[in-house]
Amino acid sequence: MLFNSYIFIFLFLPVVLLGWYGCNHYHQYKLANLFLAGMSLWFYGYFNVSYLAVILISIGLNYTLSFLLTLIHEDTMHRKALYRIGLFSGIGLNLGILFYFKYYDFFIENMNYVFRTDYTLKHILLPLGISFFTFQQLSFVIDRCLGKSKHYSLLNYVTFVTFFPQLIAGPIVLYKEMIPQFEDLSRRHFDASSFARGIYLFVLGLTKKVLLADTFALVANYGFAQTFSLDSISTVAVILAYTFELYFDFSGYSDMAIGLGRMFNIELPVNFNAPYRSCSVKEFWQRWHITLSRFFITYVYIPLGGSRKGRARMLLNTFLVFLLSGLWHGAAWTYVAWGAMQGLLVVWDNLGIIGISGREEKRPARFHIPPWLGWIFTFTLFNLSLFFFRSQSMAGAIQLFKNLFSGSYNGKIYEIAAQLDISELYVVKQMFDLAAPDFVRYLYLVFLLLLFALSFFLVFRPTAYERTVRGELTSRRCWLICILFVWCIVSLSQVSTFLYFNF
Repeated sequence: MLFNSYIFIFLFLPVVLLGWYGCNHYHQYKLANLFLAGMSLWFYGYFNVSYLAVILISIGLNYTLSFLLTLIHEDTMHRKALYRIGLFSGIGLNLGILFYFKYYDFFIENMNYVFRTDYTLKHILLPLGISFFTFQQLSFVIDRCLGKSKHYSLLNYVTFVTFFPQLIAGPIVLYKEMIPQFEDLSRRHFDASSFARGIYLFVLGLTKKVLLADTFALVANYGFAQTFSLDSISTVAVILAYTFELYFDFSGYSDMAIGLGRMFNIELPVNFNAPYRSCSVKEFWQRWHITLSRFFITYVYIPLGGSRKGRARMLLNTFLVFLLSGLWHGAAWTYVAWGAMQGLLVVWDNLGIIGISGREEKRPARFHIPPWLGWIFTFTLFNLSLFFFRSQSMAGAIQLFKNLFSGSYNGKIYEIAAQLDISELYVVKQMFDLAAPDFVRYLYLVFLLLLFALSFFLVFRPTAYERTVRGELTSRRCWLICILFVWCIVSLSQVSTFLYFNF
């Protein structure tokens, strides 16, 4: 089930809200948790019923391991050794499940290529959200084995893992920021202010997805399918379209997730904080997919030694984290290349050779550049890295680089822009068809340029979360939300999935 679908907005969400607050109103707190968990599993199983077996088995195995740790008494002679066994078992269990579903074919395919074997690929269907709920449970199991977390009731644990706003594409929440909220009875009462802000944030996120991301997707999808026939200008247009598609798609999902949490009086962590404003790659990754970065820092970077073992080791650890982050996004060498490129760029930032004027740094830089120049470098380099991220193969990514630097022009830009044949332009297009048919192609090109200009403008405006938290819900804003909601509902005839569902 998708947030941007009629069944979710007009059936699922009202039912789950009524059930949640109804049970809590009559002080049936356990029943409320059970109802929420059950509805969340319906939400997840709506995509494919077989997915339910994967997530339930994962929950059952992790919870059983946590329970077994409670049987180890404080005075047990080999307590530390048993906890260590539990730690390696938990890591192996979760990563093993993730490897099988996400990386098995990738591993076999590369082994066949290197060793000239012919092992059969399984073509396993990747369960939605497996990368997210696996990391979510992995953090809990690791902390349990390190003695940093207590054992929770099965109902609270299931509710924590399956809570539908964050189940499919994050944020990657931690038990210590979620379970205490479910245990806090003061949050079980309907809060009109929290609910209103939740709706406000949800609609703004829905607007980003339906009206902006899906529109840019028309250009990006067509353009990447024409990789080998693009010229320099059309390559720039296509990558910018994908850049903003990815931005508004992930930003929109993050806003909707937090907004839905607010409707249940549950606070989800901020996962996206206007990364395209960043003046360095290091700053970029403090703003993009914040909870994923938090996970890798806590459970990979620090255990590897972090910055405690010298500067060279710190740089190596940083690079390894980004390499793993690339692989986390997908089982393909294009994602590995993307992660390696991002890692090298962050390592370069950490070397402290070039700094941003006016920014405090732990290590003084040798040279400084103005923030606007740092922004240009950061935005450009991220766009170039997306050649790897979006391409289906390394050959396709390399071809895009060739296209970009070839200096060629074949008029493909008009064909690319013509993909913006959306209903909002219907009347204007008809007028041009009648009055000046030769200028129709310029109409689409101008519209594409206006979309780019609007996107840059929105990037540097206060985020939806900032508007929701800091701003008052004035009548003017409420009317705007109503208009945007109706516009989105009318545009939901062609529902598209979120990009991060693929990861």
